[in-house]
Amino acid sequence: MPGIDECLLEAMALPGARGAALVDWSSGLALGTIGESPVGDHETTAAETAELARAAAEYESFARAEPGPAHGGGTGPVDPAVEDLIVTTRSGFHVLRFVETSFDSSVFLHVWLDRADGNLALARIKLRSLAEGLVLR
Repeated sequence: MPGIDECLLEAMALPGARGAALVDWSSGLALGTIGESPVGDHETTAAETAELARAAAEYESFARAEPGPAHGGGTGPVDPAVEDLIVTTRSGFHVLRFVETSFDSSVFLHVWLDRADGNLALARIKLRSLAEGLVLR
């Protein structure tokens, strides 16, 4: 089971990968980063992508969350129904994959791919695998 650094190294092995991060979407902080940032600063990118992830995970318009403490039912953490988000730009792709953990977490993997060399299908498959195997310490 890979830790954060190993996970990000594996994400960077994707074709066209320019940068990757593990981000806490409740705080907007990067827990780990590697490679480039689209704006030259990983912390700014983490904060901006966290806003997008938070909206998708919390607003019913995007996806209803499974019952948990925040919804007055169940005993576990709120589990976002959203699996991943994809944002395309003229020069690249951003794939955000939510990470499920055994504790109350709100983290996602973010990989930034060059549009000319990136493969969205492969990135989704790889990030799902990385998220399932990630060990957060």
